[in-house]
Amino acid sequence: MATKGSDCARTRIYVVGPSSTGKTTLCNALAKKLDLHDSAYITEVARTVIKERGFTRAHIGLLEMQEAIMDAQIDRERETRGAYPIQLFDRSALDPIVYAVLTGRSDLDGKERGESLSRKDNFQETLAEYRKPSSFFFLLAPVEEWLIDDGTRHLDNGQECFVIFERVLSGLGISYRVIGENMKGLSDRTSAVLNVANLQ
Repeated sequence: MATKGSDCARTRIYVVGPSSTGKTTLCNALAKKLDLHDSAYITEVARTVIKERGFTRAHIGLLEMQEAIMDAQIDRERETRGAYPIQLFDRSALDPIVYAVLTGRSDLDGKERGESLSRKDNFQETLAEYRKPSSFFFLLAPVEEWLIDDGTRHLDNGQECFVIFERVLSGLGISYRVIGENMKGLSDRTSAVLNVANLQ
């Protein structure tokens, strides 16, 4: 399924949400089910950026860190844009905006930080892609018992982060579907994504 196709046939799937919602697990299952070429599956870029730039979990509140992650994510998305009929993304350029808002010193500060990232030219270009009917966003709700501290991942307030994701997605005019805690089975989640994206 990973051969080159026409513009009208291209589908982009973005899986986003707070920590420990099963994003990567779901993406891996989707990639296997769809038999995606490695280059058609864009895995999490944040860990690479954090390692290469010398950031740690303690730097999560730095706008510089979120901007670096956003730029790296957008670069990865641009590299393969239009190359495959189906593309899968573990997270998106939207995620750094959410974390910029989440880690603001106040509601106003968070809003201003998020807006400063969303105004960037490269994000505005990417936003146009996110709004297309061929782009499908799936927001995973937090699952408390899945929370594991691996020393790198930011253990955010899952519910607050989820609410901010909803607010940012809606505010930017991006359509999305929620996969809630009531759907924990991997096969059920995989089928739900494929059905919505018309890939079943």
